[in-house]
Amino acid sequence: MTMTTKVFEPYTFAETHRRTGHGVLGGFLGFVAMSVAAGILASVAVTPVLAVSGVAVSSTINAFENLPGYVSIEPLSQKSNIYATQTDGTPVLLASFYDQNRVEVAFDAISQFVKDAAVAGEDPRFYEHAGVDLQGTVRATLSTVAGGVTQGGSSITQQYVKNVLVQKCEIIVDPVEHDACYLAATETTPDRKLKEMRLAIGLEKKYAKDDILRQYLNIAGFGGTVYGIEAAANYYFNTTAAALSLPQAASLVAIVNNPVKFQLDRPNSETNGAANGYATNRQRRDYLLGEMLKYGKITEADHAAASAAPIEPVITEPSTGCQTAGDNAFFCDYVTQKLRNDPAFGEDAASRLMTFRRGGYNVYTTLDLDLQGAAVATMNAEVPKTYAAGDVGAVISSVQVGTGRVLVMTQNKDYSQDPAVQATGANYTSINYNTDFAEGGSRGFQPGSTYKVFTLAEWLKEGHSLNERVDSRRKSNWGTFKDSCLGPQNYDRQNWNPRNDANESGGNYSALQSTIGSINTGFIGMAKKIDLCGIRQTAESFGVHRADGTPLLQSAATVIGTNEVAPLSMAVAFAGIANNGTTCSPIAIDRITGPDGAELPVPQSECVQSVEPAVTASMAYAMRRVMTDGTGRQSNSAAKPSVPLIGKTGTTDGAKDTWMSGASSKVATVVAVVSLTGAVNQRRLQFAGGQVATARHRMWPAVMSVANAKYGGDAFVEAAPPPPVRTVPRRPQAPVAPPPAPPAPETPPTQ
Repeated sequence: MTMTTKVFEPYTFAETHRRTGHGVLGGFLGFVAMSVAAGILASVAVTPVLAVSGVAVSSTINAFENLPGYVSIEPLSQKSNIYATQTDGTPVLLASFYDQNRVEVAFDAISQFVKDAAVAGEDPRFYEHAGVDLQGTVRATLSTVAGGVTQGGSSITQQYVKNVLVQKCEIIVDPVEHDACYLAATETTPDRKLKEMRLAIGLEKKYAKDDILRQYLNIAGFGGTVYGIEAAANYYFNTTAAALSLPQAASLVAIVNNPVKFQLDRPNSETNGAANGYATNRQRRDYLLGEMLKYGKITEADHAAASAAPIEPVITEPSTGCQTAGDNAFFCDYVTQKLRNDPAFGEDAASRLMTFRRGGYNVYTTLDLDLQGAAVATMNAEVPKTYAAGDVGAVISSVQVGTGRVLVMTQNKDYSQDPAVQATGANYTSINYNTDFAEGGSRGFQPGSTYKVFTLAEWLKEGHSLNERVDSRRKSNWGTFKDSCLGPQNYDRQNWNPRNDANESGGNYSALQSTIGSINTGFIGMAKKIDLCGIRQTAESFGVHRADGTPLLQSAATVIGTNEVAPLSMAVAFAGIANNGTTCSPIAIDRITGPDGAELPVPQSECVQSVEPAVTASMAYAMRRVMTDGTGRQSNSAAKPSVPLIGKTGTTDGAKDTWMSGASSKVATVVAVVSLTGAVNQRRLQFAGGQVATARHRMWPAVMSVANAKYGGDAFVEAAPPPPVRTVPRRPQAPVAPPPAPPAPETPPTQ
């Protein structure tokens, strides 16, 4: 990612602050100090330092001339922000990230009180000298030599140079190199002071005074991780730099002189706490007010009123990390994982995160606050954060069809990365159950029968039809399955005897009947007639993969959903089915702007044709029947307004995990309620809103109702199966009973 350097306008004598006679002389001295021909005048600027060190003037002129004459001004470390966007385009802050809490602001966005307090208190001849205040330097040096209080004597320009050099150290990761750099930038030595002077003089030759003052106020530390006047105004007084009152401005500028001594966020401090009226800060504040009066920046009345004003900070903690994103914290974490994995931010994860935390970026995400609000509300209503009968987790993920934009991501836990917080209760976790392990998630959950849609897709790809029937009787000897990748898989002696969820006897189900009723043995019978490797490859073509990063397993058992996958992967796959077989990889970021407002590249969704539209047309017909006549009826009927929906349910062995996955032509949503530890039979337990096993059917329509109202939904391109071919027997035969159909229970099935 390209880092943008601030560009200052060059200083000209046409600036508002014109030089006085003393200023012209100071500027001339600064100019000729850079010339060997005027070495004796340069010595005037450095003599006070030399007097302390005992170094001869004549031996130092050349050394001074050979010092660097220009400091490269890099962008300041600024906080980065992650936003969601409301329907009307208004951004909503989810979280901020920073090493230094700073927001750079323009010169006219800073109160004049702040500028005047800084100049009057730190460098009253700022607009007159040429980078080095000779008078102040001599005064400070003589005071130090005489054994008085050590004084800095540094101009605002010199202080700015010092802060720039310190900032350069902050981006060094190696601790030894960092400490050496910091020592070189801050140690009290004649050599360091000479370098600082030389750089200050060079800086003044290139930049306008107002620009230097602006950057000084943007770079200065205000205690702790608070840097720059805008962040200081936000943090200490819950206002902006532009809106600071006179006493507030003076209190903040006072902090710059000694952040530890004068900061205002320690109410119990014995030296500068609320109990004593923040006495040390007040003392420095009142000194600055006196200097402002002395130099004619405020009136006597202003001075009296400001000096009498109490110091009353309104500490406003900034958003720091995803834990402040509340109900959106897990989505926020997913976004940071994407940023950490984006090569545009750096060569490795550590440098990428550092770049993000210091780069002043604004990240605008795909989160749909309307759908997210519905998901959070139904999650809070239906699934408790902790459950006495077992550790139950629940997730909701939604993806926009055709774009891969992640619209919803929530779960029934509170987010925290702090182990100490996590230890306080089972409601806290840092694991995002929606996503892959490599993206801060778990190692996945078995999706059960929702995985059957990939067998259905491969069945159709290989030329079979929805009306074709297979041997779907329950048995312990399923024989040999074709696998073009691993070779034939033999189930003759494995004593593998899977049953159907409602103990259906099986028989001779068609592919359509098996899909509508979610018949396990029907799908195993279908898999027996096609390629197990093909089923895996078809699942992969829809973006499905194991959450732990290992390859999908391919066996007869995986046909009914034993691969552990992330719910987001299933949402992406169902969006691909709804998109006529074109699957788009998930994206969480719509756009990123840099500190200068310029748009930066963002990861793009990659869309691939998973299967031909003719295949998904038949899939859509079968999956619509699931919603209207099969195991998804409860979710379908509760989603209002009504639009065409496709779906597939899933229940793992012992009803440990239950899923509802489906889509309109616009939005795909996956809801899963899973056992995090142990085996919880969801059909034997109750939440406040009803049976645990049916919570998915209460949550899925709650989200899809909002999606239907907001995005609408078109009719799917469907291909109904042709009627079965009837043949006329040559001679009369005894009537043959039709094959059994899936049972129609009185209550909605829960597969």
